[in-house]
Amino acid sequence: MDKPQASSPFKPLGRRLKELRGQINETLAEASGAVEIDVRQLASFELGQARPSEDVLLLLLSHFGVKDDEAIKLWDLAGYNMSKIPMSHMGSASTLDNQVAAGNNDHVLFTDIVDVIVNNYGVVMNFMQNTGSGTQPAVVAKIGMSREHAKSVLQILQLTLSQTEKNILKLPNKLIAPDSSSSDEIKSS
Repeated sequence: MDKPQASSPFKPLGRRLKELRGQINETLAEASGAVEIDVRQLASFELGQARPSEDVLLLLLSHFGVKDDEAIKLWDLAGYNMSKIPMSHMGSASTLDNQVAAGNNDHVLFTDIVDVIVNNYGVVMNFMQNTGSGTQPAVVAKIGMSREHAKSVLQILQLTLSQTEKNILKLPNKLIAPDSSSSDEIKSS
């Protein structure tokens, strides 16, 4: 017979991951494909037999739309150090949602360094800003996504930059102010 604790040490985490998948009406194959992990691996997470890595858990939290207290609870159920949970999951989601809904999404974080981690599970990008000589760069944003979505983002970025360069070349006699508010924007779905 199975020993509950030994064979399923992460059963509460797995049960909750399965519930979250059910809430968005996805099969194991759909959810595992969305975060680019093996179906058997996601099944073992849901059965509580294995624990997702921090990066995979972040991808699952993002895919399932988990925020705030729920993200912290799942992070804790996985046994991870609370200091490593991304700030995006610790802030007030309702405040952020209200700001976006009200059109107050004009806050821009500038970056001069990006650290990209790519593995079989997806892509994690750490956007960083230098804080002065002799200090470590500060992470201003950490974004995780599937490899498929990263390819889409890359295509959109290339297309947008290409269109902007063509527009600039069409206007050789005009001076373009560095703080010009015109921009070409294409959104990813």
